[in-house]
Amino acid sequence: MDRRNGGHVLSAVGWLVLFIVGFLPATVSAQAIPRPDSPGLSLRQVFEAAWLRQPEAAALEARREAAQAERRAAQAWTPEPPALEVLARTDQVTRDRGLREQEVGISLPLWLPGERARSSALAEAESRVVETSLLAARLRLAGAVREAYWDWARARVEVERATDQVANARRLAADVAARFKAGDLARSDQHLAEGAVAAAEAARAQAMAAEVRAEQEVRALIGGQTLSPRVDARPVPLSVPVPEPEPRIDAADDQGLRGHPAVDDLLTRAAAADRAAALALVRSRANPDLTLIGGRARDAFGESFGQSVTVAVRIPFGAGERYRARIARARADATELQVIAVLQTERVAAAQSAGRLRIESARLQVVAAERRALLAAESRTFFERSFRLGETDLPARLRVEAEAVEAQRQAVLSRLELFTIISEWRQALGLLPE
Repeated sequence: MDRRNGGHVLSAVGWLVLFIVGFLPATVSAQAIPRPDSPGLSLRQVFEAAWLRQPEAAALEARREAAQAERRAAQAWTPEPPALEVLARTDQVTRDRGLREQEVGISLPLWLPGERARSSALAEAESRVVETSLLAARLRLAGAVREAYWDWARARVEVERATDQVANARRLAADVAARFKAGDLARSDQHLAEGAVAAAEAARAQAMAAEVRAEQEVRALIGGQTLSPRVDARPVPLSVPVPEPEPRIDAADDQGLRGHPAVDDLLTRAAAADRAAALALVRSRANPDLTLIGGRARDAFGESFGQSVTVAVRIPFGAGERYRARIARARADATELQVIAVLQTERVAAAQSAGRLRIESARLQVVAAERRALLAAESRTFFERSFRLGETDLPARLRVEAEAVEAQRQAVLSRLELFTIISEWRQALGLLPE
């Protein structure tokens, strides 16, 4: 059948546009993302590598040591270390009549009433803040890692699909060229097929550029360098994306907001601020001092030295407006953190509820997309055979090919989107990558 009339050129242009939209080949199954066939960095490994570079990880031991020191200081007998006092008097440089006086004493700061117990409670609360802040920082990092990792996964899937699409377009162009030589198709059909190859190659280049940007975000987290797409050997390969374990519904119900790092961190900070305010209430003045002094003295030559013991107590006056200012600031800090904790609890609860609903919706989308991809693949098989027999023209062939490619692409991306939503739900539940 001779089709050198070029009558379908204009209608074929529209189907060519649809043809180049999708990136998935006919041979790619929409049932699942393939697992890695070589070792690489998983989501958990990227997270652990990124954590080692965080300032919170570097300062962790020092913060724990400081918290332990504060606890020991709160349990000491005195709020500050004792002070040694030494006094010597003589008239040797003036009249030199033999006046001699030496005194040695020790000054002991005293706890204010209730100060020691409240200082100990504050030190305990601040020690817990160190640990909850650590978990909250790890969860925040997990959120950044998850976002970058799944963005990279989508970009890599697009590159793989674009690469296969180039091969499909070239195969179709070779078939059209052979039939043009045989006189079955017009030159305009050959141009359309060659244009599809060029469009697929351009789409692949664009997808590769997006993949490099996404990979750069991941490698910036772990301290690696972005690799050029022209380089085949990768010193630190990244795994093909594998979904995180989905939390069981009953486990999610049991967990609720208990143990969520972001909520716990704010609650412990609010508790520490509240105890700081309680401590500020008893610190209405500077700490008093108890001083014990032992001395020996004589007034002139020939007299014997007399012994003396002095006991002195220093009680500072109240702090006045400064005291009230400290209390007001401490109460304001405690109130602010308590309000923030309530708001954070509401946000986390909403994110957890939304995550579960999104997973159910994503599952339905996966089922629908895979069903559409299966039907489109069967239709493509029929039309491909019909095209080879000369019963279907090129525009119809391009239309069916575009529909099948886009359907398979959406099937794979919908499953990848399900993986992403599962990861986001784990983030909302306060679970780290696995």
